[in-house]
Amino acid sequence: MPEPEQNRTLLVFRQPPYTSSLSRSGLDTALAAGAFEQPVTVLFLSEGVLQLLPEQHSSKSGKRNHGKVLASLPLYDIETLWVDSDSLSDFGYVIDDLPDGAKLADRGKVEEMLACHDHVVAF
Repeated sequence: MPEPEQNRTLLVFRQPPYTSSLSRSGLDTALAAGAFEQPVTVLFLSEGVLQLLPEQHSSKSGKRNHGKVLASLPLYDIETLWVDSDSLSDFGYVIDDLPDGAKLADRGKVEEMLACHDHVVAF
């Protein structure tokens, strides 16, 4: 009997870094899914794109910096960080401002990702 296909999960990051625990919870969810070899796609929308900016200083917020966690995602088979192109543009940034592995998703790609995943979890 063939092995059933694994459920595909899309993690959508919409919150800015360090304003609440949601963004860190999303990253922890991505790491946990990767550790259990579950296929995960990550998408950064709205203020969530700000999580990907380098040189963030989180010490004033009292929260741990997300940079090291984001850099470790490829170790968990999460190679691509999808970024909504409109959101990135709204904040005045371009793809070259983001870490390696970040790829732009236009409106059509975002809609496709939302439609083709079995589970969508927003943070």
